[in-house]
Amino acid sequence: MRPSGVLAGRVGAVAAIAAGTALIAAHGFVYGHWIMDDAAITFGYARNVADGYGPVLQPGLDPVEGYSNPVWMALLALGALVGLFDHGTIFGVPDYVLFPKALGIACCAGILTLFYFAAKVLTRRPRLATLLAGAALAAMPSFVIWIVSGLENPVYALFVTAVATVLVRAIAADRLLNWRTGVLAGVFAAGAALSRPDGAIYAGAFGIVALLFLRRDRIKQTFVACAISVGAFAVPFGAYLAYRWFTFHRLVPNTAVAKDQPLPALEDLGKPSLLVGYVGWAAALLVVGLVAATLARRTPTRAQLAGLLVPLGLAVAAFCVLQADWMGEYRFATPIWTLGALIAGVSLTVVWDASRLRARALLALGLVAAAALASVQFEASARSWRMAAKTPLCIVVERDARTMNGIADILGRDGLSAGVIDLGGQSMASDLRLIDLAGLGDAKMAEYLGDADLQGLRDYTFTEAKPSIITFIGTWDTTLGFTTDARFDQDYYLVYQSAPPWPGILLSYNRVGFWVRKELVADQAQLARLRTYTHDRVEPVLRENAVANRRDCGPVLRPGQTE
Repeated sequence: MRPSGVLAGRVGAVAAIAAGTALIAAHGFVYGHWIMDDAAITFGYARNVADGYGPVLQPGLDPVEGYSNPVWMALLALGALVGLFDHGTIFGVPDYVLFPKALGIACCAGILTLFYFAAKVLTRRPRLATLLAGAALAAMPSFVIWIVSGLENPVYALFVTAVATVLVRAIAADRLLNWRTGVLAGVFAAGAALSRPDGAIYAGAFGIVALLFLRRDRIKQTFVACAISVGAFAVPFGAYLAYRWFTFHRLVPNTAVAKDQPLPALEDLGKPSLLVGYVGWAAALLVVGLVAATLARRTPTRAQLAGLLVPLGLAVAAFCVLQADWMGEYRFATPIWTLGALIAGVSLTVVWDASRLRARALLALGLVAAAALASVQFEASARSWRMAAKTPLCIVVERDARTMNGIADILGRDGLSAGVIDLGGQSMASDLRLIDLAGLGDAKMAEYLGDADLQGLRDYTFTEAKPSIITFIGTWDTTLGFTTDARFDQDYYLVYQSAPPWPGILLSYNRVGFWVRKELVADQAQLARLRTYTHDRVEPVLRENAVANRRDCGPVLRPGQTE
């Protein structure tokens, strides 16, 4: 190829990657400054690591692994160390909003770059396949929402895509059993496992693909290559497991203990149908048809596609096994959307090139119809999320953390604690010692919740933990049995509880209550002051929630803030 042709190809590749990334960023922009509150749990850990306190929820507390995404946490801590995160504003935007979102978009650029390198060996139109895949991801609220949520989804998807790209290119070059391929596949799988616990499933990707291409004369070579890949996975992942054991005294994150992932059941096999319903049956059938047509052709692409289909199958298996996520919008499906988009883009270009004029016309018609039907679902999902995004960080900061800081100021005592449900905003803005009643950041509470021992949880709360202030949101007071436990009324004054309804708002946002331990209240005058303050402080926040769920909550978040 002439130098001018090489240059044009590179420019085209960069343009396809940039265009897809820009489309994803543009979609993410419509959700404003929203950050998921659970993401801020990791923010709090990253802050404390960067400040030299170690992996703790708050300075001075014992180490508890209240995060399950060490790679993402490390990236945020690095951002804090270099002054890009948790320091103030960047271009007028709080960096606790901008940095994780920008990091997510950067991961998307990396994903699309890997798309291009995978597509180069799969189709004669890698730039078009990359652009189509990027556009498909950009159109999908389920993908974009979790990319800009502040959670670990972007880096997780990046590692999964890296595993698939290594396998595809190795098959194409007939170096699948090369030791470098095994090492790269294993290391990237370890990255996925250290981004999300279920990412460990990709440790099997190399072995499954190697077995698909097993030949009698390469049995020993295949065994050695698989052992190398497993070893490459085990070294970094095993090192972190050792660190976890000696630091947190567990082999799994504390979050896994609290959530108590159940064993899979037969009905879990039907979960993929939910994803089909999300993209629409027309789009799903079109993609399946394109993949089938690609596999039916006796070309090298058929074998190479195994490098994508095996990781995709593992992503679907992980989705089936994981219990349904309360956050909605199929948060655990991010790697499925990622690999599915690449497979769809590649298959479309392959089939298009192999088709004649009439078949192309039918294909174009089917593509337009499927896209139109899917866009209806996508637009409804995006609109719904804009109106009522799940548990924004700044609602927790304003409604809970800053309110309880003010309550503590009125009580005028040192060493106070707070029993909370939403932990992220609290960890960033509260100076009270946090007791996580939902168990994610509290080892003892996690054990009770994992064993479904709510009586034990309440006994521990009332007799040992004795939080100075308790706040419940949604129906957690009922779920944990506090409303039926006589000790709750005996030990605590109710100082505020919101009165329903608040139209247009998720119940969990604005059904909120605050209780103060009776022994801390000096007299009835102080109790009256607490009630007046909490009412006057919280009511405006709840009204604001109806129209401003996508806002930020000031340039910096610091413990002890009341404004």
